[in-house]
Amino acid sequence: MPETEARLLVAAAVSAGVIAKQYFGRDPDVTLKADNSPVSEADMAVNRLLEQELRSARPEYGWLSEESPDSAERLSAERTFIVDPIDGTRAFLAGESAWGIAISVVEAGEVIAAAFHMPAKSKTYVAGRGSGAWLNGRRLQVGSGKTLAEAEVLINKAALRSEHWHQPPKLPKPHFRPSLTYRLCLVAEGRFDAALTLRDAWEWDLAPGDLICREAGATVTTRGGALAVYNGASRLQPGLIAAPSALHSEIRGLLRQEGGAGLA
Repeated sequence: MPETEARLLVAAAVSAGVIAKQYFGRDPDVTLKADNSPVSEADMAVNRLLEQELRSARPEYGWLSEESPDSAERLSAERTFIVDPIDGTRAFLAGESAWGIAISVVEAGEVIAAAFHMPAKSKTYVAGRGSGAWLNGRRLQVGSGKTLAEAEVLINKAALRSEHWHQPPKLPKPHFRPSLTYRLCLVAEGRFDAALTLRDAWEWDLAPGDLICREAGATVTTRGGALAVYNGASRLQPGLIAAPSALHSEIRGLLRQEGGAGLA
């Protein structure tokens, strides 16, 4: 059941958080990937612990992690773990608190359980399909009733550049957080009204927050308006928009009219 899976994910994420905090604020060794994004020894240590704990508990599951070599075997697995050992690595390396361990379980393309543990903020988000979304034992519910003219929107700064739009997007109160999962969780909390990324994004950056937002009552789709289907061969999703239903429709209308879909 998704509830059992969610408990497993929380336990693993909390254990991983202990490892991550051993490196936090201590200048861990860092290398650059081919895309110039950083990966630290903390990312790799957390990844090793998660893979050991989760795959020992569910050896039949597939495995997709930002910090592990990919294997086509996951594509035929009934269920697959999708993992970002440290979502918000740059914030982690800068000594900031907006990072966490993001884990989800996907079945037939749908996220059925998710956890996001933020050790530096003492926050643990968890969701199970049909079981709601929770933060430290408190059930989450998205806000409602705001129009785009009133909304506070979490969005990657690059997506606001005028060259990406026929006209600049009319988002009155844009905000940013370095962790995409955290942005989605803040919408689930009701602290912000919407979160969106217009670029193609890795599944490990989206899957946990997708379920947490959805279980808190948000409408969550790709930038094109479809439900995201996870554990795909490309490991990418065409962006994501998360907001209460009416606001989601208003944002989608803005994107259709101004033509920014598909651009970072």
